[in-house]
Amino acid sequence: MDTPIALFLDFDGTLVEIAPRPDLVRVEPDLVPMLQALHARLDGALAIVTGRPVSVIDAFLAPAAFDVAGLHGVERRVDGVLTGGSPDDHPELRARMPRLRAMVADLDAVLIEDKGASVAVHWRLATPADAERAEEAVTAIAAELAGGYRLQLGKAVGEIVPASATKAHAIRAFLENAPYAGRRAVFLGDDRTDEIAFASVAAYGGLGIRIGPGETAAERRLPGPDAVRALLGGWAAGGTIDLDALPAA
Repeated sequence: MDTPIALFLDFDGTLVEIAPRPDLVRVEPDLVPMLQALHARLDGALAIVTGRPVSVIDAFLAPAAFDVAGLHGVERRVDGVLTGGSPDDHPELRARMPRLRAMVADLDAVLIEDKGASVAVHWRLATPADAERAEEAVTAIAAELAGGYRLQLGKAVGEIVPASATKAHAIRAFLENAPYAGRRAVFLGDDRTDEIAFASVAAYGGLGIRIGPGETAAERRLPGPDAVRALLGGWAAGGTIDLDALPAA
């Protein structure tokens, strides 16, 4: 490893398996100690970059409190200082929440995850017909908010987020300051929501690693969270960080 890396990690589908409901995610017992050891090895240049709120990541990864870009970059915590993410900054989105809830109220197994500054509608456990209606509902609300917000589709989920919020912007902001500045960005993610970040990271000499199948702008690929944890565990234990040895995407 000639240039030290700055490591950026998605959470769901990357560090942990995707669960039927967002609150049912299982964090393996060795994950937090491994991330803490890797954080130390990288002199602090490790951050979680996720669609989840920072507070939710903290709950899953307690007692650790890593740097986090939450809500796709709407909020960001660096060195213990949290900025962004207040629901009060998003009155137009808040005003449409009652109608969104009403549009999906009769749909079994469709879940609204209200994150304050963004909102996600999940249909992983829904019937195909209900899933279609759920996607239509969140698409319609997003269209009403066009300009200030955008719809981000993922694995059985549609999320309305501020238009300026992307994981690409979040990673770039990290790289402008210590301890990330001057390092090669390496981003691991698993979903369509991560593709913009893969392309952005590559544009300034970094590396994207896609987790799981699918077309991707990433250069490398790992099959799933188990493989991610095995890779990061080896690095945390002092193994060689050889990015060229990773399988091509």
